[in-house]
Amino acid sequence: MLIMMAALAKMEGNAKYADSYWPTLTKWAHYLVEKGFNPENQLCTDDFLGHQAQNVNLSVKAIMGIRSYARLCEMLGKKEDALAYGTTAENFAKRWVREATDGDHTKLTFDQPGTWSQKYNLVWDSLLGFDLFPADVKQKEMAWYRKNLNAFGLPIDSRGTGAKLDWNIWIATLTQDQDDFEALMAGVYRYVNETPQRVGLGDWYNTSNGHLNFFQHRPVMGGALIPVLYHEDLWQKWAKRSKSKAANWAAIPPPPVITAIAPAADSEAQTWQYTMTKPVDGWFKTGFDDTKWKSGKAGFGTEGTPGARNGTTWNTSDIWIRREFDLKSVPKNLHLWLHHDDGVEVYINGVLALKRGGWTSEYEAIAMYPLAQSALKAGTNTIAIHCHQDQGGQYIDMGFVTVEPGMP
Repeated sequence: MLIMMAALAKMEGNAKYADSYWPTLTKWAHYLVEKGFNPENQLCTDDFLGHQAQNVNLSVKAIMGIRSYARLCEMLGKKEDALAYGTTAENFAKRWVREATDGDHTKLTFDQPGTWSQKYNLVWDSLLGFDLFPADVKQKEMAWYRKNLNAFGLPIDSRGTGAKLDWNIWIATLTQDQDDFEALMAGVYRYVNETPQRVGLGDWYNTSNGHLNFFQHRPVMGGALIPVLYHEDLWQKWAKRSKSKAANWAAIPPPPVITAIAPAADSEAQTWQYTMTKPVDGWFKTGFDDTKWKSGKAGFGTEGTPGARNGTTWNTSDIWIRREFDLKSVPKNLHLWLHHDDGVEVYINGVLALKRGGWTSEYEAIAMYPLAQSALKAGTNTIAIHCHQDQGGQYIDMGFVTVEPGMP
């Protein structure tokens, strides 16, 4: 968000929009100064590869965020803050070069020599004119990338053969050398032309065989246009031709107020009845006898799944879980508080409340179907859930929350 704010300010020639949210931006910048250089165990943008600590590429992103905040300070006349945060970013960048370097390349994490990863977040150093990192760092990275190319491009890191199409394009621009660009893009072009999955452009794919792993026709592929951003005369030319002049940016809405009504494992783990063997028909109905099922604490899943709070291991293809909960009354704006990985069916008092594929990486407030909302009652209610595992991590847990508009 800080990087995007700096990019917007560069485009508009002022930081008025950022000034409207200064307390929030300052809080983010403080966090990055405290935690950003050597990140704790958390999602690292590459969320399909799970949590990770000490991620070197995420450290670059934090440094870019701090320097972006310094740029906004400069544009708003906050000279002392601009100097302080700018100096911090410079010092972090020098330290990063010392601690991330592993011979002729940089590491995946600070504590793992012999590893490597794409440092696609370095692109903002040039695009926003920060120049915190020496040119030879980017040149060494590029030389390493060129030595580790597969038939369909460069893997995202040393853990496997998966790649993100958009980030492959980002790193192709890193040195602004045409020969480097064409070398990195050759595999990308081959993937687009030869992948057997003829769908809207898929961005998470296998660099060894060109097969799509997951994701298709997503807006992230707007990142493929990043080469244009290196040429200000070019992007300004097209921006000036826009018939809809951007102005009076919409306000960022305040976050909603979420109140737990029936807790999930992120606050207080509940005991569920569960089975990993397909039950008989009617397993989701209120009168179903689940006493022969096992009992276990939520959540249900495997270690390393993003956002999981594991109480009971679930590592099979399917799981069915049930529990009862009490309501003194049925509140308005009641939502499911759900974390699922992968596809899920939720029933409330025998009525289908939600059916969806994919996954979440954290608990989310999700509206239920109207018929299920109507099926809720004061007193005892029954939740029944089926979750199916497709690939990667796996997890299921649910509670209930109310969702109210936040106060500006």
